[in-house]
Amino acid sequence: MQDGIWILAGLGALIILALSVYAGTLLARLKRQTALQAEMEEAAIKKRNDKIIESVDVIAFAALKDQCDLSEAAIRLYMIMDHLQGEKRIEFDSRYPALFELYEAVKDTPRGDARKTLKKNERMRLDFDRAKHEARLEQAIKAELAEILAFTGGRHIPDHILTH
Repeated sequence: MQDGIWILAGLGALIILALSVYAGTLLARLKRQTALQAEMEEAAIKKRNDKIIESVDVIAFAALKDQCDLSEAAIRLYMIMDHLQGEKRIEFDSRYPALFELYEAVKDTPRGDARKTLKKNERMRLDFDRAKHEARLEQAIKAELAEILAFTGGRHIPDHILTH
């Protein structure tokens, strides 16, 4: 009877040991899988940020070179920079206050087809208001555009834009 208890205890210990080894391998796999998933997410964020920064560079440079209205640049920059993630994430309104102020002033102005439906005098009034805001904020916005290019590194500006 004593021998039977020792055999059962030994068998139980072996089962516990086997289950412990199995649990350890599962935990190691889970840890590797979690690390791999985090790396993949980080790579996806970097790829997405790079695409956004490419667009930011083009818009900021075009606005600095007067190839794009400041209002249009403010709207586009605000909208796309809001999607930056991770270490590139910024608080646009506090980091670029002049661009944000212009964005706030013109964000509800009809554009595209909606603008075409307005009466001529209404379009002229909106254009005058926009131009007034742009003129008042131009120097501060140009300084912020230069800051944006410094922030992004300005490395994504296509050659055809640089030559104009």
